[in-house]
Amino acid sequence: AMSPFAIKNVRLFVLFRVFFNARFYYPVFTILFVDFGLSVAQFALLNAVWACTIVLLEVPSGALADIIGRRKLLRFTGWLMVFEIALITFAPRHNPALLFAIFFVNRILSGTAEAAASGADEALAYDSLKEAGLEYQWDHVLEAQMRWQSVAFIVSMLIGALVYDPALMQKAGDLLGLKVTFTQDLTLRFPLFLTLAMALITLVITHRFSDADGDAAADEDSCLDVDTCTSSIGQTFRTTWQAGLWILRTPFALVVIAAGFVFDGIIRMVITLTSQYYRVIALPEASYGVIGAGLALLGLVIPRIARAMSRSKTPLFNLLVMTTLTLTGLVGMNLFIPYWGLIPAVILFSTMYFNGFFVSNYLNRIAVSKQRATVLSFKGLAYNLTYGLIGIGYSVLVAALRTKIDGSQSGLSSKHLENLVFSESFVWFPWTFVIAISLFMLFALWQLRAGIPAGIQKPQ
Repeated sequence: AMSPFAIKNVRLFVLFRVFFNARFYYPVFTILFVDFGLSVAQFALLNAVWACTIVLLEVPSGALADIIGRRKLLRFTGWLMVFEIALITFAPRHNPALLFAIFFVNRILSGTAEAAASGADEALAYDSLKEAGLEYQWDHVLEAQMRWQSVAFIVSMLIGALVYDPALMQKAGDLLGLKVTFTQDLTLRFPLFLTLAMALITLVITHRFSDADGDAAADEDSCLDVDTCTSSIGQTFRTTWQAGLWILRTPFALVVIAAGFVFDGIIRMVITLTSQYYRVIALPEASYGVIGAGLALLGLVIPRIARAMSRSKTPLFNLLVMTTLTLTGLVGMNLFIPYWGLIPAVILFSTMYFNGFFVSNYLNRIAVSKQRATVLSFKGLAYNLTYGLIGIGYSVLVAALRTKIDGSQSGLSSKHLENLVFSESFVWFPWTFVIAISLFMLFALWQLRAGIPAGIQKPQ
């Protein structure tokens, strides 16, 4: 049988996901912003801006991909990534107001790029497979994509953390005989320079995609004049409306998206806070990049397990496995066991790989080509809306707990206060998940009272 990777768009899809997500500043994400001169409060606000941008643009961008073409939207994504990374790579540091404005624009551009890419790349690759009659091979493509993305993530986590450390870079420079003094002011830009290189490679990749039959914009002359563009905008809203109605009228699609955001929102919020968790369980900061790379190794193993489960087990069985892993991880992390607390974190983070695989696999199997990108964008919208709401709720909770603890235990160091507030706030995560998954189960039972589609329910 023909390999799915013989198809150019499929290979490019894997490469695009790898380079678009290989961001060397991830292991030092929070401290990078702080070391540039921003406060933790500003960092939280900027992340909220990023999430809001994705929420506002996620579905319209997916519909636009279905109207003007996934290939064009991916090219736009490539340019956005270059601009957003270049902006902060060369940002001046000695004007706080200007610095915040630059990072504010960066978060908007980054959110726009995420929204533009979401669904368009996947839809183009899947439709290219479908043209060749190989759509049943999509799970193989997903497995490979997750595996290679994990490899890139491992590399970027390790190198990003290493080049950020001025002491380590100084030792390396001295060893090489370089007459350079490495300071934090200098090394904080190194992960950004490396990410900018990834952005330029991503831009080249996006320009090598070709149209698939399912891509509505095979016509290169689309949207070249005002009337055509106005028509395209109107059609964008119609496509969005139609895809939204299709999801609401397709119980299994609605349930899959709902399950996805229940798991994604809570786990992604915990992942955002991992550096603080590692600090509380007494792990040295120098180990964070290595730990992140180690966690990325899960992406080499779990997609293969998920593919086997999607073919041999029912969606209900897979859901119960994910629920068990999530609860085990959240409850275990709440114990804050020094060093060994890393084990429940690994269990929890593994669920993200299962969630990403199952949701993509099930949704693509039932979505129609002409609105595939829009449907996938609704998924992204639900994910980021949930993440944003959880983030806002958590911020309010942390502010209330900080006031309470600071008032009752005055004299605490800021570091001790932050650790105490974090520990007190974390207990809310397992309870929130229990309530959310219980409500979801009731919703799923009601929506699927007529049963699950035969091609999905029956193991292959």
